[in-house]
Amino acid sequence: MTTSLATIHSTAAEVVPYRLSLETPVGWVALTANDSALTSLNWGRPGKNRPSPLLERAAAQLEAYFAGSLKSFDLPLAPAGSEHERSVWAELCRIPYGETITYGEMARRTGSMARAVGGACGANPIAIVIPCHRVTAAGGALGGYSGAGGPATKQKLLALEGRNSGIFALTP
Repeated sequence: MTTSLATIHSTAAEVVPYRLSLETPVGWVALTANDSALTSLNWGRPGKNRPSPLLERAAAQLEAYFAGSLKSFDLPLAPAGSEHERSVWAELCRIPYGETITYGEMARRTGSMARAVGGACGANPIAIVIPCHRVTAAGGALGGYSGAGGPATKQKLLALEGRNSGIFALTP
């Protein structure tokens, strides 16, 4: 099973009892989860780890992603967001590894507007796993990225996927 509309739950639990930090090629990330789903991927390290089997699985999948051996995450997700944001995030999960689409195309797919799609991408609480980095601006421009390092991190993620899929990645 891959991450899809069916695995993005409508609401996140109020309590986030589990946390796990790991160092990645794009910096430290802190994963958080409730008992049943991943709820966020934050940039930086939390004060204290409290791992769970789900977070261990998520960390292993992130490590495999960065090693180039994982093309699709298989994790239950519960990102907190509006109905519009969740619909955009579900559509983001349909963009294949190593491919990109424009904000305008994502807007067409979701019945939205490009700026609203950009806002939903910027509000994505589980970046990388919900691949907002695969959405680019019109005319081949990279566009923004809300993760640590901004567009430079987006470029690194696209280059990683391009290198591992045989598809030429965007250049800044």
